[in-house]
This record gives sequence, structure tokens and C-alpha cells, in this order.
Amino acid sequence: MDALTPQIATRIDRIEDPDTFSYDEFFRKYLIANTPCLFSAEFSRLWSSRRTWVTPENKPHWGNLLRVFGDAIVPVANCDVKEYNANPKELLPLREYIAYWREYTENGGRSARGCLYLKDWHMRREFPDEDVYETPLYFSSDWLNEYWDSIAMDDYRFVYMGPVGSWTPFHADVFRSYSWSANVCGRKKWLLLPPGQEELLRDDSGNLPYDVTVPSLRKLCPPPLEVIQEAGEIIFVPSGWHHQVYNLEDTISINHNWVNGCNVSVMWRFLQAELSAVQREINEWRETMEDWDQHCQIILRSCTGIDYREFFSFLKIIAEHRIQALQEDAPQPGPHLMSPGPQHIHFDLRKIMETLISLMDNADFQKLDPETLEPRPEDLLRELQRVMALREDNGVNTVM
Repeated sequence: MDALTPQIATRIDRIEDPDTFSYDEFFRKYLIANTPCLFSAEFSRLWSSRRTWVTPENKPHWGNLLRVFGDAIVPVANCDVKEYNANPKELLPLREYIAYWREYTENGGRSARGCLYLKDWHMRREFPDEDVYETPLYFSSDWLNEYWDSIAMDDYRFVYMGPVGSWTPFHADVFRSYSWSANVCGRKKWLLLPPGQEELLRDDSGNLPYDVTVPSLRKLCPPPLEVIQEAGEIIFVPSGWHHQVYNLEDTISINHNWVNGCNVSVMWRFLQAELSAVQREINEWRETMEDWDQHCQIILRSCTGIDYREFFSFLKIIAEHRIQALQEDAPQPGPHLMSPGPQHIHFDLRKIMETLISLMDNADFQKLDPETLEPRPEDLLRELQRVMALREDNGVNTVM
């Protein structure tokens, strides 16, 4: 290893007590610093899923899960098959997956179907009345789910269930978002690399590895940070940290991806990098393809789930919610805004304004006829500037 190669920490901070750990401390030490941490099981102790989804032996309570969710159709990945640097998925009724899981366990971790892992199940969206967990305050400023809830299109809240030995290959999360993951039962092993370290692992074609534990990769970068997550514990994974995850026992977890004012600039840089990659890929057709720029946006959306026009809509919706909150002059304003208080609203507005200015200055965005957007980007920017100036004239501190 090169002597100049930065070292990765060998441990992460563990947060023990919900009564003494403030949002402000989390904001400054972990969100802004983009540093992982681990929350003790005390932070999920009151969740009903910790009782109803789990047996006294800390195993999945298949009977209770079947009674409530048995007919749900869930996405299941085959951990034994590699397909484009991921695992292929199929849709199964939950009762069929649990029948497989029982058989797999009874056969000592063997099945002709391979090792199947229930991943990315939108349980909260499909069963909104099932109050099985609460988003911890520290993760509640969640622009992604706030936006997609407001347009009733999607969400980034998931349930994972899998037997011992199931795992997720090396990756970074959607939009380079933050994520949090809580073990309802079972244990996980996390391997984490901070942003930039993954670049040392790319092959000659620029591809990242599927499995970061392959012996041939050990000399290319410092060893990943290894974290063992116990039942009930919640891990915070910061923006752009690549990770690989193993279930050390039969495990059920709840996972959210989210973006807020602290990392919206990371999301914007990610979208710009993805669009540049698309443009390079189809550059040879630039002169012959009508609406080439629009085609690039279509491909960007198919690859990432969002294009530049929707990214503007994303910023607009969050801005409107925050402006409305200030107009109502409420410390905890409205059902759309989950934030610790007014100071955070000001922080959000400032970050939206900074990102909007960068978006408006972007040459690729300007080619998409932004004058057809409602409101026009310049009108939204003027409104943000007016609101922020008014708050500053009233002596409101907008700096966190």
C-alpha cells in the first residue's frame, strides 16, 4: 500500500442514549461531516415490529408476518447469481418466500433455488396503516420521501428479509443519498468505503467490483471499515459511501434512503456526472439524432429515476413546503415538513437556493426550455431570495 494512501477509520461512533443525544449534535457531527455512526437498540425499542415480527428467541416471527402480509407480492433477489454487477430479481407472494425460507433453514442453508433475499419491498407504501416503526428524529428531514409522497408516485422506504448468508454486493445508494438501516431482528456485517476510495478499485474498463472482498483487490486500497450491527441497532450510512452487506443471521431490516439540505449538492453532482456518462455513450449519434439532448434526459431518467426537469420539480416542491411553513410561522409546520424546527427551515431554503442557481446556470438544463416550467426557475429564485431577505431583515439567523 502506498504510504500516501489515506487510512480508513477502524471503528465508528456508537450512540447510546436517545435522551441525551440531540438532533443538533447529529446534524453537526454526522450529517454535515458525512460520517457514519451506529445507534443502539434503545432508539428502536418502542417499535411494534420489534415485538410482533420477532420471536422471543430473536428469530423472524413467520406466523405473524404471514397473518398480516402473506398475500403481498415482494421483490426477491438471488444472491447466488450475478447479473450486471447485481442480483437478478423476481416477484413472489410473501407466503411463498417464507415457505422457501423455512425450507432453506431446515436444510442447513441449502436450496435448489439458491440463496434468496427479499429486498426493496415498499411495505410502508403498500400497508400505510401498519404502524410498525417510526422514523427516528435524526433522519426525519427527508426530502426524497417528502417529494414522492407529495406526488403519490413512489417512495424510498424499504423492508429487507433474508436468511443467514444472504448479502448485497458492493454499491453506493440511489442518488448518492444518505441511508439508515435498522435491524428489527438478526445481525449484519457492513463493509464501508468513504467517497473516493472506490475509485482505486475500478478495473481497466472503469467498472467497480461486484465483491470487494476478492483477494486480488486487497492491495488496491485500504481495507473497508467493518461494522457489526446487532438486533435493534440502526446504522447511518452517509452520502457516497460504497458498501457491501452480509446477513450473519436470519435478519429483517427497515431501510430508508433520503436527501436533505446537507447533501442535495451531492445529489446534483451525481446527476451531472450520470448525464455526462450518457452523453459520452451516445455522442456518435449527436449530429443525426433529432432532440439528442432530450434523448439524453430520457436515458438519464431510465438509469437514475429522475431527469433535470424533475430535479427542478423536486427543488420546487420542497421550497414551496418550506415557504408555506414560514408563512404559517409554525415551529413544526404541516404534515409535509418533518424537521427539527424553524432554524432548519432557513437552512433548507438557503441550500435549495444555492442548488437552484447552479441548476439554472447549467448548460444542459438551459437546453430543455426551462421557460416552460411552472413556475419559471427565475421566478422561484426571486421568491426564495425575497423570503430569505425578509427573514434576515427581521433578524432571523439563517446559519446553522
